[in-house]
This record gives sequence, C-alpha cells and structure tokens, in this order.
Amino acid sequence: MTADGEAHVQTLLASMSAEQKVGQIVQADIGSVTPEDVREFHLGSVLNGGNSGPGGNDLAPARDWLALADAFYAASMDRAPGQPAIPIMWGTDAVHGHSNIVGATLFPHNVGLGAARDPALIERIGRITAIEIRVTGQEWTFAPTVTVPQDYRWGRAYEGYSSDPALVASYVGSMIRGLQGPPSTAPILAGPHVAASTKHFLADGATVDGKDQGDATVSELELRLIHGAPYIPAMENGVATVMTSFSSWQGVKISGNRGLIADILKDRMNFRGFVVTDWNAHGQVAGCSNASCPVAANAGIDMFMAPDSWRALYASTLAQVKDGTIPMARLDDAVARVLRVKQRLGLFDAGKPSARAYSGRFDLLGAPEHRAVAREAVRKSLVLLKNTGVLPLKPQAHILVAGDGADDIARQSGGWTLSWQGTGLSNGDFLGATSLWRGIEQNVAAAGGSAELAPDGKFGRHPDAAIVVFGETPYAEFQGDIPSLQLRPELRRPFATMRKLKAAGIPVVAVMITGRPLYINEALNEADAFVTAWLPGSEGAGVADLLFAGKDRAPAFDFQGRLPTAWPATARHGGPTLFPFGYGLTYADGPQPWKALSQDSQVADDGSGGGVYFDKGLATPSWSLTVSQADGGDPLRVTTVPATGLSGRASVHAADHTVQEGARQFVIAAGPAGAAVEIAAQNAVDLSRETNGDVMLLATLRLDAPPSAPVAMSVRCDGSDCGRPLHLPEFAALAPGQWRVLGVPLKCFAATGADMTRITAPFRLDTRGSLNISVSRVALGGGMEADVIAKCPLD
Repeated sequence: MTADGEAHVQTLLASMSAEQKVGQIVQADIGSVTPEDVREFHLGSVLNGGNSGPGGNDLAPARDWLALADAFYAASMDRAPGQPAIPIMWGTDAVHGHSNIVGATLFPHNVGLGAARDPALIERIGRITAIEIRVTGQEWTFAPTVTVPQDYRWGRAYEGYSSDPALVASYVGSMIRGLQGPPSTAPILAGPHVAASTKHFLADGATVDGKDQGDATVSELELRLIHGAPYIPAMENGVATVMTSFSSWQGVKISGNRGLIADILKDRMNFRGFVVTDWNAHGQVAGCSNASCPVAANAGIDMFMAPDSWRALYASTLAQVKDGTIPMARLDDAVARVLRVKQRLGLFDAGKPSARAYSGRFDLLGAPEHRAVAREAVRKSLVLLKNTGVLPLKPQAHILVAGDGADDIARQSGGWTLSWQGTGLSNGDFLGATSLWRGIEQNVAAAGGSAELAPDGKFGRHPDAAIVVFGETPYAEFQGDIPSLQLRPELRRPFATMRKLKAAGIPVVAVMITGRPLYINEALNEADAFVTAWLPGSEGAGVADLLFAGKDRAPAFDFQGRLPTAWPATARHGGPTLFPFGYGLTYADGPQPWKALSQDSQVADDGSGGGVYFDKGLATPSWSLTVSQADGGDPLRVTTVPATGLSGRASVHAADHTVQEGARQFVIAAGPAGAAVEIAAQNAVDLSRETNGDVMLLATLRLDAPPSAPVAMSVRCDGSDCGRPLHLPEFAALAPGQWRVLGVPLKCFAATGADMTRITAPFRLDTRGSLNISVSRVALGGGMEADVIAKCPLD
C-alpha cells in the first residue's frame, strides 16, 4: 500500500467511534440484515450464504443482485456530518465460477482442476470468475480453497485441488492472480478483479476420519509441510484475506488459536490483509457462543462472519471493548486491516457498484468466450482409467446414453451451485448450460449420427455403443461426509444397466460424476472404458469432446487428466491403492488389457445416506419407525406392512410415491391417549453443525385427510422429550391429496430448548385427534428442496 493509502486508513481510524469500529469487524448475511441495519450499525461487510439471495430468492435474476449491492453501498455511505463514510464489502462463495448466479459460467470443481495439471488455465478461470462477479456488484470472493485433503470421506474434499501439497501450491498463485491481478499498488477494482480469500486456515483437510469441522491431530511438521505449504504462494501473491476453518488442531479450534493466527500467519508469514472466520465458527471456540467471542478477537480474528448472530455479537463485542476484555489496540489493529483491504480494493473511490466497470454487463454472465474456457477445463480434467479399445467412439453411430446422471446439470455441477447443497434444482435453472446428454447428442448429430436417451438403459433401437453416466449426487460441507469410500446403494443401480447392455453385446463406456475417488470396482469391471468426469459444471459438452473421434477417425482431443489423488481399491480409507496419484491413460497409449478386479469392498455396506432417516417408505439403517401413544406408551415398531397398533386405533399401509410402495400411510383414529409417529435411533446424533448451517428437516408427505386436531412436530433427546413442540399452521394448510415437501429449520427446534447435540428422534408428529397421512422421505436438506417452509411459531 502506498504511503497516502496508509495515511488515509489512519485518518479514518482516528475519527471513528468504538461503535463504528466494532461495526467494521462484523459481517452479516443478506438473509438476516437490511440496508437500514448496515446504516445503523456501521457494518463493514455482508455476505450471501449458500441459501441466501435478494428478497429471499436464491434464483433471483442478476439485476436484483446488483440492485441490492447498490442499496447496501448507499446505506454504508449515508453518514451524519463528521462521521466517516466507509463503503461496505460484499463477500460471496464464487468457488467454481460465480456459482450463486443463474446463467453464470460454472467451472469444474477444484478436484477436477487438479487433474488438469494446468496452472495457466487456473489463472484464466480466476480472471473470468472475477469479471462475472463484478457484473452483479460484488467485490470479494471466498476463494480459492487451498485445502490439502488427506481423507476423501470428507464432504469438502472436492473443494481441494489435490492431496499433494506441491500440486495445490502450484495452483494458488495462479488463481489469486486471476482473481485479484498481480501484486500491485494499483486499486484491485481498477482492473477486472476482486479480492480473494484463501481458506480454510489451517489443516481442514486433515481432520480425524474426514469429519467436517473436526479435529486435526497431525504433528506440527505435517501441519507446516503439507497443510501450510499453499499459504506460502498465497502470501507471495498478496492474497487480500484469509478465512479460518471450523476445525481444530490438536483440540483447539482454529478461530481461537492465537498461535496460528497472530503468531504464525500474521507475524511469521507477514500476512498484511485481514482474517475472517467461517460461518459462525467463532461460536465453536471454547468459552464462546455465536453471540459472544472475545477469545477469537484476541486470538487475531479481524472480522466475524456472524450471518444471523451479528446483532447480538455486535452488542457483546462493543461491551467487551468498553470494559477492556478486548483491548482497544486489538480492535484498532483489526479495523485497520479491514480498512487497508478496502483501500487496496479502491472502494473509497469506486462509487456505487452499478457505476463500476463491468457492472450490469449481463451479457458477460456465461459469455461464449467464458464457456469456451470452461469447456476446455472439462476436457483437460477428465481422467481415463480404462480403455480396452472401445474409445474413441464413432460419432456417426447410434449411441445410447443411459444412467441417472446423464441429463442432470445440477448433478454434474455439484454443491455450491445456485444453492448451498446444489439440490432442489432443475435443468431449467441453468440458463445456457449443457448437460452431458445434450453435449453427446449435439456431437453425434453434427457428424450425422444419432443418440437416444434412456436412463434405465431400455433402448428403442439397438445401439452401436452405450455411454452410462452415474455417480454422486450433490452435497456440500458436512452433508457430504461419508463413513466409507463408496456410493450409496441406490446410486449403484446403473451398474446393473451396464451389465445388461454388455450381455446384449453392446460396448459400454462408463462416465462417473464424482467429487472424490471411490470404490467402484464393479463398474470398472463391467465397462469397456471408464472416464472420471469429476464435477464438470455447466459445460457438459466438454465430456463429449473426448469420447468421440473426429472426421478423420482420429480423436479431436486426447486425454491429459491425471489423478489428483490415489484411487482406492476398496471402500476402506487407508486401504490398498488401485490407481496411484498421477495415473491417467491417453489415446496415444492405445488399448489396454484388463484383469478383473476383486469386488470385495472390505467394509460393511451400511447404505448410509448421511442425514437421511426415512426413504422410499423405509427407515434407513440404524433408524426405526414407530407409532405410539403421545406419551410413548404402547409402541409399535413398524417393520412390515400392513401393521396395526394402539389397540386397533392405528393402521399402517404401503402407499406409492416415485416407486411402488415407496411410502407409508398412517391412519390413526382420535383417542384420549393421543398418538405419535416417530423416527428414532438408540444412539444420539449431534446436529449442532447442521443447526448452525441453516439446515432443515425435510418431510416428503401427503395429507390424505384434514386432521381433526392440531398436529405438533418435535424432536427427542436421549430418548426423552426435549424442547417445546412446534405447532405448525403450515401443516394443517397442506392441500389434501398432494405430495409436498415440508421444510422445518432445525434452528426452530433449538429455539424451543432442544439440545441439538443429543438427538435420538429427529422427526416426531403427535396429535390428540385423527390423522391420515402418508410419508415417503424424511431427511436433512436445504430450503431449495422444500415446497413449504415452516415459520415455526414457538407457542
């Protein structure tokens, strides 16, 4: 920073009240703050979380995002005479393109980019992402993620480029230069750039058992050489901000670890920007809550990401500054760091967001030249694991495209896409994007061939070859944690499709959509060729580019992707390796012989789906479905249907939804003892992370007749009642006979007094009246998946 810039920072600091200073170190989510709040509390920053959008609409058009940016800016600059006007910063999770915005270019997630081995490509992706962010008026992205995952059971593993620290480090400077521009004293916003943030400091990829927000017990040497390595090029390239992790190192939460934040990052590594926490992560620090955490401020945190807790945190922090719990010198240092980043951005002279360069250039969102780079990134990220000679395919042939992932843009884009989990979306939400199926169809049509889409593999015309697309469904953060390295049973169904096609003499090419390497030996054995597509994003045609030959029968492009981490031979973490780090075939290698692989996963196949408690009419493993009196008496555990309980007052039958007998219908007559329908387990689960993350309990149900009395929803802790029941008017208002997804924020149960760390029954309905209802699924998820969201009255 220039001397004039530093002088401006010091002048501002000297003129600010304690209230204004505290406001600058607080960041609120746009779903929980208004422009008037920004004006009143002098807030320094806002963010949009994964499920936040203008006016509560995740899918709001780009114009609405820009208009809201202007409104927040105007509020931050509206100050009484003598008060300094300090422009607000808006942070966004643009982690694989400007991925919150409908129509933006979506690049492959980082695990795929790691396979590409192309730092120059990474810089171009960063530059395009920055330009598209600028279109909608934001100036700060929470990227790049520079984690070095060591356990791919972790639900955030796909956010890391590689398990190899050298590969990750080779990308960091390129992405930062693409986003921010090269280190310079010129304002970042003077070019097509935004502020970057490396995350999550430190060792988030080293937690025990791959548990998100867990504890990394690695040695100091491993901490430094593996997980600290990417931060060296981050410092060298002048990253503006660093985000701390939810996780711990040797039992101490990072957001409260003064040794790592103040001593290592700021002093020893000479980081001159500011440090921001992750979403309410300060509340997990020992002795803290979401509403109060002087420990984090004194450890070196410069900005609290307090999305929905900002008001209480502002009040407590102000009081702690005034009583000396947080020294004024520490507050001044934090505020000065925030102001320096704003000065470096050029915010003080940039004007309102809509008046800046690139703002409102909506033609730049998903521009053809941007999509071309994304398509190139898809081509370069694909890894060929098997080819006995079937590839490249002839585009003039008749091609069958099968598998449940073939025509699903949300699935190929993964989490952090339009919504936090990337779920609840349809292809119509992705303006200008191309599914894998459409890319294949376009390729063969252009060459005079034909293509047929049949997810279940049942074809009309006998195909010359089949492409079967399968793999993971979208997830983000802890929702993606898995107990073993394998697909859920229902996601393995395309393996049977491959087997049937092979039996019919049809060559099979398997294409896997995944955020991590998984045990899929059965699919590898069945397919004639196997391609790992990772999470390719919006440009599915990039996959077709590599599967087909050109006009001269030679492939137009060759595979260059190399595994960014080892591929497992079993589903057991730490087990034997099937393909080593760096493995990847090319067309130049020619056909390769194949020896059948063992299909012993070496782990128990529990079929766990994470936060899924009841699906297709059945309780998932370790959970049970019961009908009982309201006080828990006279319980009936429902294992088969039809079933009768409560002395004949209750009957349970099979009902159809999505599949035959995919739901259970409960017909319960009124009685003085009441009745309860409950999904429970003996061992308690900790849902505090999910509660903090604004996760909802989603119940897919059909009201078959209006209830004769109020129906309450509740949870149970350690097998007992906990918290007050929620009486939901939305429940009684459901239209009879229609399947709907009712979403209830977990925070509502916590607000009634439930201890969300000890949940044994995440779903319980009870009533004193008659009840006729069918239930298909009960799971955790996001608001995008709900048809109706409960407002949760707490009476």
